[in-house]
Amino acid sequence: MFSRMTPMVKNILIINVVVFLLSSLIKIDAVDLLGLRYILADTFKPYQLFSYMWMHGGFWHLFGNMFAVMIFGPMLEQIWGSKKFLTFYLVTGVGAGILYATINFYEVSQVQTASEEYIMNPDPEAFNYFITEHAPRFYNRLFDFINEYADQPDNPQYIAESKAIASQIYQSKANVPMVGASGAVFGILMAFGMLFPNTVLYLLFPPIPVKAKYLVMFYGAYELYAEINRSAGDNVAHFAHLSGMLIAFLMLKYWQKNSGSFY
Repeated sequence: MFSRMTPMVKNILIINVVVFLLSSLIKIDAVDLLGLRYILADTFKPYQLFSYMWMHGGFWHLFGNMFAVMIFGPMLEQIWGSKKFLTFYLVTGVGAGILYATINFYEVSQVQTASEEYIMNPDPEAFNYFITEHAPRFYNRLFDFINEYADQPDNPQYIAESKAIASQIYQSKANVPMVGASGAVFGILMAFGMLFPNTVLYLLFPPIPVKAKYLVMFYGAYELYAEINRSAGDNVAHFAHLSGMLIAFLMLKYWQKNSGSFY
């Protein structure tokens, strides 16, 4: 389903593409500079709560987000107008960033504390607990090391390596920037499902028709499942997607309460 391109949707597409091209051409690491960092990191800046949503990690990341904006955005802009649509896009994007940063702060601070405690008092049982609690997706990869460390608890090489691993796990969680318009995009998807619940959409894979409300339910359930059961190598900010949907739901309910409709 393609709708006529609307002015603000067109501007959002252009800005995202231009930012992506410029970040690919200039010599500085724009993702590193503009991506959303852990809020206690030295590299965190408040403007990142806004700038992260205009950065993308690669062409397909950009394409997927902008394709969704192009498909679902025009109908929303047509009924809301360009100004209200832009407000919605920015609030869901920034709001998703704030909620993500809050949850990320809680999660990373726990890993930081646990890492520091382990480094101060290392032993095989504590290391096994640290990995199980804070990095379960790496457990299979570290299985042999965990067993060898348990067999040689006083081996300085294993102790030093376990400390390094604990520190690396914390650093990997604290120093990876979050980028992408997905929070705002999932907000758009939620709004579309709420305003046009019975609109039939035709999926590409598999090529079947599905009502918008069911598509939104599926994506919401999938993102929640993927966040809770995060697999090794999954660097997708699923909670940011869920945050965008939540912010969108609250905004539409607020607009409905104050105007009598979602419009």
